[in-house]
Amino acid sequence: MRLTRYFLPVLKENPAEAQIVSHRLMLRAGMIKQQAAGIYSWLPMGYKVLKRIEQIVHEEQIRAGHIPLLMPTLQPADLWRESGRYDDYGQEMLRIKDRHDRDMLFGPTNEEMITDIFRSHVNSYKDLPLTLYHIQWKFRDEVRPRFGVMRGREFLMKDGYTFDLTKEDALHAYNRHLVSYLRTYERMGLQAIPMRADGGPIGGDYTHEFLVLAETGESEVFYDSEVTDLTFGDRVIDFDDRAQCQSILEEFTSRYARTDETHDEALFNEIPEERRRVARGIEVGQIFYFGTKYSEAMGATVVTPDGSRVPVEMGSHGIGVSRLLGALIEANHDDKGIIWPEGVTPFHAGIVNLKQGDAATDSACEAIYKALVAKGLEPLYDDRDERAGAKFATMDLIGLPWRVTVGPRGLANNVVELTSRRTGESVEMSAEAAVERIAQIYADL
Repeated sequence: MRLTRYFLPVLKENPAEAQIVSHRLMLRAGMIKQQAAGIYSWLPMGYKVLKRIEQIVHEEQIRAGHIPLLMPTLQPADLWRESGRYDDYGQEMLRIKDRHDRDMLFGPTNEEMITDIFRSHVNSYKDLPLTLYHIQWKFRDEVRPRFGVMRGREFLMKDGYTFDLTKEDALHAYNRHLVSYLRTYERMGLQAIPMRADGGPIGGDYTHEFLVLAETGESEVFYDSEVTDLTFGDRVIDFDDRAQCQSILEEFTSRYARTDETHDEALFNEIPEERRRVARGIEVGQIFYFGTKYSEAMGATVVTPDGSRVPVEMGSHGIGVSRLLGALIEANHDDKGIIWPEGVTPFHAGIVNLKQGDAATDSACEAIYKALVAKGLEPLYDDRDERAGAKFATMDLIGLPWRVTVGPRGLANNVVELTSRRTGESVEMSAEAAVERIAQIYADL
């Protein structure tokens, strides 16, 4: 993409309404526009990052054997009356009547609808285990939406639902999700710590939240500092191997890590004092096992091997896709702007032409642009007739991981400058070498 043809409405000043870094930088970088309190239009660059996050989530869910579908945003209220949650959920639920005076709602989550789908089509234990998931827009009418996409009313979420014959099977599905989530977050360049949490309105007493440490987090968290030394890395996982999945769960959850809702001061004080940490965290996902809470209420049963009929064991597992974008910025920024990890960057590299209109620099930039595209990469070429300082400021603000700077002085020596946004280090090399270096970085992801 060439910047003269792109829609990137950047702002020079900090918006007065933005209270935290991610909200401020998303507005300044032209990624979102507020349409109402807690409701945003996703402008082209914000939408590109959102789709990159969504693609990683899809890939890791499918890798774990989970099956995608798509459920509607509007749900009939009668399903929620069956489960008993229609009146219990409270004012966060947006209730609607259609033209036929039927009660509807804008879904905040999908336990009832997926249970209805299951009971309509699955009758035998032979069809289990089953995990269905989708990535869909949700709505929760927050009393005080704030912090941009971190606490909006409309948000994009991956919610998955597991159906199993026994509790043992269901807990393996729970472990499988924990493993797949660890892989998902690390691919995005995030460390998300699984912490013992509260089930809330979804239910269940076996649940972990995944939290990214950040000063602006909405939750107070208490943890053993050893948990921040754990990494998932390049492990090869057999998601059907129960022992392997259980071992990983134990590795990542055996040390103390809890939100304020489940904090136990006595247990916390058993940790050596030098390892005790109190901080704030941003929730980016949660997994639940809740047994037969919905299947019993809604008649989702299967025939067992002995011919009896039992309610299925269930769990639900969510990742806040749009919220992740804000969390990524909270964890990756400096005073100049965003610093995107390579796994989620909207463009793989930026190209800055220091003398737009000069035949040699124009030609060199075009050649680099085409060479990157030929490698399957997406560069953003700043071909505006602007001073160099303005171009650098824009690149720093939008946070592309790598920048290739092309100017007459460098070309006279047959070199361009390759700069890392994260470290600020610049290296001079040939244009061909810069292209190969960028291509290799992304090939190694």
